[in-house]
Amino acid sequence: MIILDGKKISSQIKEEIYSSVEKIKISGGKQPHLAAVIVGSDGASETYVAHKVKACEQVGFKSTVVRVNENADQKVLLEKIDEINDNNDIDGLIVQLPLPGHISEDTVIERIKVEKDVDGFHPINVGRLLIGQPGYVSATPYGIIELIKHYEIETSGKHCVILGRSNIVGKPMAVLMSRKGYPGDSTVTLCHSRTKNLEDWCRQADILIVAMGKAEFVTAGMVKEGAVVIDVGITRAPSEKTRSGWKLLGDVKYDEVAPKTSYITPVPGGVGPMTIVSLLNNTLKAAKKEIY
Repeated sequence: MIILDGKKISSQIKEEIYSSVEKIKISGGKQPHLAAVIVGSDGASETYVAHKVKACEQVGFKSTVVRVNENADQKVLLEKIDEINDNNDIDGLIVQLPLPGHISEDTVIERIKVEKDVDGFHPINVGRLLIGQPGYVSATPYGIIELIKHYEIETSGKHCVILGRSNIVGKPMAVLMSRKGYPGDSTVTLCHSRTKNLEDWCRQADILIVAMGKAEFVTAGMVKEGAVVIDVGITRAPSEKTRSGWKLLGDVKYDEVAPKTSYITPVPGGVGPMTIVSLLNNTLKAAKKEIY
């Protein structure tokens, strides 16, 4: 069993991005700039944005955080997005999700200029992914693909079962794993909460990607010997064994599943760091005008 060390691989990729930024600066180019918009003061969202700001500093990017009151009208948020869209110094724009219930996530995502949509959520970027054209790929699936590449995991002809059909992870992951080339050429089954005989599907998986949002949902009996297991989930659970009073759990019951696998991601330290570094990669592409 080999642990897919996202923390280690992301550090290597950050070094590569930093070197690229240094070359841009030496040649007189513009420093890449990422803007993050956060609505309200949700603790988890604040933490995620702080991680992204720190990552920008590590690779030599500029970063800007724009805060909007959680009770603000949707129009106020859209005006902020318009300002960032029109700011030529800013290359990438993300709006931290989820948003308050009175604001339409679809409307907000579609308002972001497609060439600044480094989260890869805009319908044009999603459509380009679907038909195989260049575009920004959603950061978590992008990170998983990079992890597979770095560990040279075979995907051609493999049965990849994905648990979860979200627009952010499950659906784009299914497209990426079934596309021609490497990583890809897998036969993909996309499962969800309404799938019948879910455990049977899981046991057929050569590669099992779990993004259900249910702590320790996948147990040893759901995984075949030698499977590759990639855990996207992260849940904060109370714990009397830690100083903080809580611990992070994935969607996979790691201790009992890991011995059966050929490769597995830990939580934390697996997919999470790869997600952030993929956002940085998309921002670098935006700064270099590689796609649009």
